[in-house]
Amino acid sequence: MQGTVDGFSYGLVTPLVAYLMACLGGALGLRCTTRSMLVSRSWRPGWLALGSAAIGSGIWTMHFVAMMGFKVEQAPIHYDRAITFASLAVAIVMVGVGVFIVGYRGATGTPLMTGGAVTGLGIASMHYLGMAGMRLNGQLEYNTVTVAISVVIAVVAATTALWAAGQVRGFLWSVGASLVMGLAVTGMHYTGMAALSVHVHRPSAPVGGDSPSLLAPMMIGPLAFLLIAGVVVMFDPLMVMGKPVWSPAENKPGVPARELVHHPADRRPSLRPRRNLAHRDSRTPQNR
Repeated sequence: MQGTVDGFSYGLVTPLVAYLMACLGGALGLRCTTRSMLVSRSWRPGWLALGSAAIGSGIWTMHFVAMMGFKVEQAPIHYDRAITFASLAVAIVMVGVGVFIVGYRGATGTPLMTGGAVTGLGIASMHYLGMAGMRLNGQLEYNTVTVAISVVIAVVAATTALWAAGQVRGFLWSVGASLVMGLAVTGMHYTGMAALSVHVHRPSAPVGGDSPSLLAPMMIGPLAFLLIAGVVVMFDPLMVMGKPVWSPAENKPGVPARELVHHPADRRPSLRPRRNLAHRDSRTPQNR
């Protein structure tokens, strides 16, 4: 029997909250990635790791906030806790690989394409692994074409976001990029959900797993991490401005100004004729 699927059982509440979570994680992750490009290599891994965790946590939280509004009328849904948390780990690790590629190789050309592809595939993997963690008395079936479209959306969104992070511009630039990224990631989620159909089995023994009401407590950890990352962003001037606040060495207080150096190429021939000193010294004392 074909199940009746409803992805908006709470109306627009879950899509809007999911979008905000995706934007929050994207904004924090992009600022951390930008910050890593303004520091020495010794500090870069820490900022890139923080950015990867922020993006992965934001995407994972977005997914399960949206899933709180997903229901199949003929079959109650439960979730396998191990697979659910495994999807969070996959998101952070695969996003981290893409972010580190761009952080060390630059946000142009092959590194950008490679990093964006890996990050996008990480987003898609998180989504479909999280869906695999659902437990219900039925079978999930996907439309292959729609699934492929959702993966393309994830890759394009990730590549665009990493390119924006590599521009090392101001805070408003990253806010705009995070809004676009949040829209694309949320769109990827609902595109993937549009590919889903559920074939419900006849009533049988109850399925295992946690009820949907336990999704909210499970998201406390990632949400707390996003808040901590947000505090780090707010109190770091380089993170907010997106550009170095230091001045060149010769303009710093206590440092001598740059010495003027005369280059031979800058010398101009004198227009005044030189006096013949030998002829002047040969004159008699009376004529001096």
